[in-house]
Amino acid sequence: MKPLQQPSSRPLRLAAALLICASCLAPTVSSAQDAAKALGGLFKSLSLPGKPASNNSGGDKTLEVLQTLAKPVEQIDEPREIEIGRQLASVLLGAKPLYADEKVQRYVNQLGRWISLQSARPNLPWTFAVIDDAGYNAFAAPGGYIFITKGLLERVPDEAELAGVLAHEITHVVAKHHLQALRKAAESGKLTSALGQVAATQIKGDLANALIGQGVALARNLYSKGLDRDDEFDADRAGVVLAARAGFDPYGLVSVVQGLRTASASDQLFALNVATHPPAQQRLDQLEQSMGRRLDDLSGQPGVTVEQRLQLIMVGAKRNQAKPTQ
Repeated sequence: MKPLQQPSSRPLRLAAALLICASCLAPTVSSAQDAAKALGGLFKSLSLPGKPASNNSGGDKTLEVLQTLAKPVEQIDEPREIEIGRQLASVLLGAKPLYADEKVQRYVNQLGRWISLQSARPNLPWTFAVIDDAGYNAFAAPGGYIFITKGLLERVPDEAELAGVLAHEITHVVAKHHLQALRKAAESGKLTSALGQVAATQIKGDLANALIGQGVALARNLYSKGLDRDDEFDADRAGVVLAARAGFDPYGLVSVVQGLRTASASDQLFALNVATHPPAQQRLDQLEQSMGRRLDDLSGQPGVTVEQRLQLIMVGAKRNQAKPTQ
C-alpha cells in the first residue's frame, strides 16, 4: 500500500467532495436548529439504564430492549435495533457529555450523514456527535448512533482520515456487529434465558433492578472489551471502500491506523483504543491484503484539513447571515 500523500493519475470524485462542502453549510436534516442543540435535545431525552424515571417508564423501556436480545439477531426489526442503540448511546453519554461547540457538532454530523448515505443502510436515522473527552476513541451503537471523542478529532487533521474513521464505525452499524456481540454476551451470561421467560411488564422490584443492572454491565463491557477481531478487520476493509464511495481518499483510514502503531496501552489517552482493537500492524496487513493497488487511482489528490473545513463553514454561515431576507 502507498501512503496517504502519494500522488495519483486520477482525481478524486470532485462532485462528491463538493457535495460534502455544501452539506456542511446546510442545516441539519432533522431540525432547523443548530446541530449541537438538536443533538443535545435528542440525547437528553434518552432514559439512562439503571436510572428509570419515577413512573418506571424508563425502566420498562430498558427491560423491553433487554428482552429483545433474547431473540436471534435476524429477528430483531429495525425499530427495536434503533431503540437498543438509543439505550447504548445513553450509557456512553452518561459517562461523558457532548462537546459544547456548535460548528464542530454540525460539521461531524453532516460529514457522517453524507458518508452513511453511501452505505447499504442509508435510511437509518444516522446521528453523529463529538464527546467531550481527551481520549482517542470512536464508538458506534446499533441503529446509527456514532460518537467520536474530542481527543480523536484533534489528532486526525486531514478530513480523509476523519472520513475513514467514520466509515469504519458506519460499517459496524451496517453489519450489526454490536447487536451480534450483545446477543452473544447476553446469551453466555444467561440474561436472555431469564428475560425470555417473562414479559418485561411483569418484572417488578428487585428483579427488575437486577436485570437492568445486568444490561448496563453488558453495555459497559461491550465498549471496554471491544468487538471481535474479525469484526474490526471487516470494518477496516469495508470502511476504506465506503470512504472512497463518498469521494474521499481511501488511504485516510490507512493513515490513521499507521499512526496507531506507536500508541501504547500505558498512555491513558490511547489505552481504551489499544485494548479494544487488534494491533495496528495486523490491521495494516489485513488492509494491504484486501486493498492491494485496486484503490490507488482514487488516492493522492490534495486534501482538506478539518480546520480548513471548519473555517469554510464559518465563512459560509456568515455569508448566509449577511444575505438580506426576501
